[in-house]
Amino acid sequence: MDSFNFTVMVVDDTEANIDVLVNTLEDMYDVRVAMDGETALDDIMEEPPDLILLDIMMPGMDGYEVCRRLKADEATKNIPVIFLTAMTDEKDEAKGLSLGAVDYVTKPFSPDLVKARVKNQLDLKKYRDNLEAMVQERTKELMLTQEVTIYSLACLAETRDPETGGHILRTQQYVKILAEELKNHPKYSDFLDDHTIDLLFKSAPLHDIGKVGVPDSILMKTGKLTDEEFAEMKNHTIRGRDALKFAEIKLGSNSFMRYAREISYTHQEKWDGSGYPEGIKGEEIPISGRLMAIADVYDALVSKRFYKPAFSHKKAIEIIKEGKGTHFDPDMVDAFVAVGDKVLEVAMQLADSEEERAALQS
Repeated sequence: MDSFNFTVMVVDDTEANIDVLVNTLEDMYDVRVAMDGETALDDIMEEPPDLILLDIMMPGMDGYEVCRRLKADEATKNIPVIFLTAMTDEKDEAKGLSLGAVDYVTKPFSPDLVKARVKNQLDLKKYRDNLEAMVQERTKELMLTQEVTIYSLACLAETRDPETGGHILRTQQYVKILAEELKNHPKYSDFLDDHTIDLLFKSAPLHDIGKVGVPDSILMKTGKLTDEEFAEMKNHTIRGRDALKFAEIKLGSNSFMRYAREISYTHQEKWDGSGYPEGIKGEEIPISGRLMAIADVYDALVSKRFYKPAFSHKKAIEIIKEGKGTHFDPDMVDAFVAVGDKVLEVAMQLADSEEERAALQS
C-alpha cells in the first residue's frame, strides 16, 4: 500500500504544533487536523483515519479521555494512537500505554523522529491488516472445503437411493429451524448455542452415510424387506457411526464430526426405546439424534416413495404429533409444530417435484 493511501489525523490545540506536524508528514500521508477532543472524536467516527497523533493536554476533553473512548468503540479500537506530550514522567507514559496508545512523541518535535514513529506504526498496521485478511480468506476456504466435503459424502449416500433427491438439503434446514426454536427452551438452552446449531446444521447431511454399505439388493428393493434384510438395513447406523468415528478422532471431539457421528448412529432411536440400533430411550438419546429423527421422518412423509404417495404438510404434522412421547421427544414435537410454517416453506422451496409441492398444500 502506498503511503499516500494512509490517513494520519493530528489532534492538538496549538497551531504551531499542528504546523510542524503537517509540514513533517504531508509529503507522505493524507493529513487531517482537529484542535480539540470533541471535534476529533466526531471526525474520527465519521471517517476513521489509519493513525492518530493525539495531544494529551488539551482544554475540555484531554487526550487520555479521547483515547479511552476510541478504544471502547468497536469501529475505532484498532486505530494506532501515538500520544503527543511535553510530559516526560514515566507514570504519564505508563498511563497512556495502559489506555491502548502504541507510542509517545515528546515535545518539541523532532521531524525525523515523528516520521520514523509514524512509519513504524503504519507498517505494523499494514502487516496486521494483511495478516487478518489472509486468515479470514483461509478460514473461508477451509469452511467451504468442509461444507463441500460433507455435501459430497452425503450425495454419495443419496445416489444409492434415487427417490430421495433433495432430502439432505431439506432435513438439514429442518434441523436448524427446530434447533433455533429450542435454543431458548430451559431444557436445551445450555446445549443449543449458535455455534452448536451451526455444527448440527453442517453435520446433518451425513445422517445416512452408512447406507453406502447396504447392498443394492436391499437398498433398491421395491417390495417389503424380509426380517434378515431389515436387520441388514438397520446396520447403516452402525456403519455410519464407525466411519465418522474415525474422522472424529482425526479432527477432535469438538469438531462437527462428533455430531455427525451421533446423528448417524442415533437418528433411528425412539423416545420409548423401541428404535435401533441400541434401543435407548428418552434423554438417553443425544439431542442431535432426537432433532434428526423428527426432521428425517417429516421429510419421508412429505416425499413420494415407491410404497406411498407424498403426504400433505398437515397430514405429516398430525403423524408427528401422534408420535409424541413414543417415537419423538415431546418437547421437540411441540417446537416442531410451532415452527410448522417455516418447515413448510423449506419443503415447498426444495421439493423434488411439482407433484410433491402440490401434495404439501393439499
